[in-house]
Amino acid sequence: MEPKENEIIIYDEDGKEYLMNILFTYENPNRKTEYVFVYDKTSPDDVIVMKYNDEHELFEVTDEEELSEAEEVLNAFNDDPKIQGIKS
Repeated sequence: MEPKENEIIIYDEDGKEYLMNILFTYENPNRKTEYVFVYDKTSPDDVIVMKYNDEHELFEVTDEEELSEAEEVLNAFNDDPKIQGIKS
């Protein structure tokens, strides 16, 4: 499976790979952490937030504070009038 632009391959704990679409990326300068919001084409409303570690490996975000922040960022993204114009 070869990802195209705006796609990424994610592996689960068993090594199974999933081709996901990148919705957008976000960086928190205070944490010095980069996040990527991804979804599966078959379920576009189920957005998963992942973060990069120092070796640029992706991990699902599980920290409650980070998840809360990610939810706020995703809501702001979804409420942005420019984004709504593109979606329409």
